[in-house]
Amino acid sequence: MMHERHLPATGTMRRCLSFSARAGPMPGGLTGRLSGGLATVHPTAAPSVNGRASADAGLIALDGISRAYGTQFALRDVSLQLAPGRIGLLGPNGAGKSTLLKILMGLLPPSSGNGHVLGVDIRRGRPELRRAIGYMPEVDALVPGMRGAEYVALAGELYGMPSKQALRRAHEVLTYLDLEEARYRRLEEYSTGMKQRLKLAQALVHDPQLLLLDEPTSGMDPAGRETMLELLLTLGREHGKSLLLSTHLLGDVERVCETVVILHEGQVLKHGQVSELCTRRQDRYRLQIEGDATAFVEELQLEGARLIQDNGRGELRLAVPPGWITRAFFALADNHGVVLRGLQRDDEDLEELFHRVIAEKQ
Repeated sequence: MMHERHLPATGTMRRCLSFSARAGPMPGGLTGRLSGGLATVHPTAAPSVNGRASADAGLIALDGISRAYGTQFALRDVSLQLAPGRIGLLGPNGAGKSTLLKILMGLLPPSSGNGHVLGVDIRRGRPELRRAIGYMPEVDALVPGMRGAEYVALAGELYGMPSKQALRRAHEVLTYLDLEEARYRRLEEYSTGMKQRLKLAQALVHDPQLLLLDEPTSGMDPAGRETMLELLLTLGREHGKSLLLSTHLLGDVERVCETVVILHEGQVLKHGQVSELCTRRQDRYRLQIEGDATAFVEELQLEGARLIQDNGRGELRLAVPPGWITRAFFALADNHGVVLRGLQRDDEDLEELFHRVIAEKQ
């Protein structure tokens, strides 16, 4: 269980909720309703004039962004063009992921370079940026003594919503995230999984176009993690939210995202569609079998195949020689009384892609 961490309701709280109170009311208004138990929200899109956010301007455009702390660079010459969608920001600890998120929100100025998020200049459009962005921090950023509905409504007001509208939306979002029964409970009484959903609620309350999510499944048990990932996938697919999911957990990105950015030592090593970045392999297969595979595998090896992995539960990964015909798997399985339940090409997955890219850099 992760240790609970609480931050005071001062400037730190405001920074974690990523809003300047001077931003004023939301442009064009915001409406929300519950439909079939789900929060269906209908934002009025802001125009792309006068520095306001616009989905038509693309999601993120960065040109030569660097950030230095003294002589140490957290980011170095980062250039990206990202379209709206579900994007994974992958990298080991210290890669610069959190620094990049802060720059995208306008909380931290870059040392050099330029960029736009939803058409808004990251150096000059901070109030507009924070109306269009919802931020879910990795740290708890909770205020002891506050209740769930109060906390989410406060976030809405800090994002620029009128107080009554913020409170109404707080109740709607908490219901959507299955926190309705806990909305009047004090925050220090929330479990780790509930705190994570509460942080997602405060990021959603003002109906942003873009969600920046910093380790959203941190500290969660397997069931809670699966629930969170399903929520994020639904927000992207069914509610049209763009997500930038920052994590070191490859499984979270593989489950939710269609695009990936691999960050290492402050530099972007690769970015693009996962399906396009992963190598398609013609000589590798995954087999699912039933029965004793010992003799089956031995004969495969005599035919020139190489066993890469046997998980002991009837799943094999094999490399085959040039000119291999897939029906040979079935013929050899039949010869040894083995039932072949599944056969598919073993293309490179996200984990293999990540390790390959890091190894190429080193």
